[in-house]
Formats: sequence, structure tokens, C-alpha cells
Amino acid sequence: MPEANEANILTEEGVEKLKEELHYLENDKRSEVAERIKVALGFGDLSENSEYDDAKNEQALMEGRIAEINNILGSAQVVKAGDNKTVRVGSKVTVEMGDKGPIDYVIVGAAEADVKAGRISNVSPVGRALLGAKKGESVTAVGPTGKKIKLKVIKISK
Repeated sequence: MPEANEANILTEEGVEKLKEELHYLENDKRSEVAERIKVALGFGDLSENSEYDDAKNEQALMEGRIAEINNILGSAQVVKAGDNKTVRVGSKVTVEMGDKGPIDYVIVGAAEADVKAGRISNVSPVGRALLGAKKGESVTAVGPTGKKIKLKVIKISK
């Protein structure tokens, strides 16, 4: 995550997903957790009430996530996909990596990265290496172990 005074880079899609999550947490989830706490209070002695403890822990995690989302959205720098000539945040890029076939990535800000979904951060080694690359160019990323990864840009789209 960026430091507190740094803007969080988000795509328009990322902003919408965070707003949806925030709405769910503030409205539906908050009510569910409050109801769990209310029911658990009915069980009596709080010193040995695991249902109450679980509900309070869930409430704390949920409120932490709400604060985190508000912080991210409050400092967000929203980027729009640019042209298809250069890889930038918001670009969908198809690359060849060594002997692996074509792999698609979407370059996103750190707050919305999800490697399993093919959404890689602009500050990750691969994301950083791809930024600014053009179709047909080869770039090299250095992984966390120091291993060099060669990537060839096959296609750039929005």
C-alpha cells in the first residue's frame, strides 16, 4: 500500500468495486454484526461468551476495513485507460513470458491488485517493467529472488 500521504492509484472499475464493498459493509454487514452482538448479549455472562467475542472481533475487522476503504477512496487518483500504444495503469496487456503462451494482465494500482484474477500492481516487478512499453517491445522484470523475467508485449488494449 502507498504511504499515508501518497495517492492510491485506482482504475474507474476499482473505484466502483470499492464503493460497492463500502456500501455493503456500512449497510448490510453492519446490521448483521449488530444483530449477532445483540443475540450474543442475550446469552448472559460476557466473560465466557464466545459468541459475543466472535461478533465483537468481526465488528472490529469490519470497521477496520471500512476505515481502510474510506482512506483509499479519500486519497485516490483515478486513472482512465489511455490509448493502446503504450502500457499504463488501466491497460490490458497480453505478454509472452519465456516458454509460456500468451498471458493477459491488467495493470492496476496496488489497492486493486489481484494476481489470481490477472490484475497486477503498477509497483510490482512485472507491472513496473511493463509500464511505458509498446507493442512488440521486450522488457525484463527482476523478481523478488533476483531472477530475471523476460516479457514480450504482444497486445495492448483498454
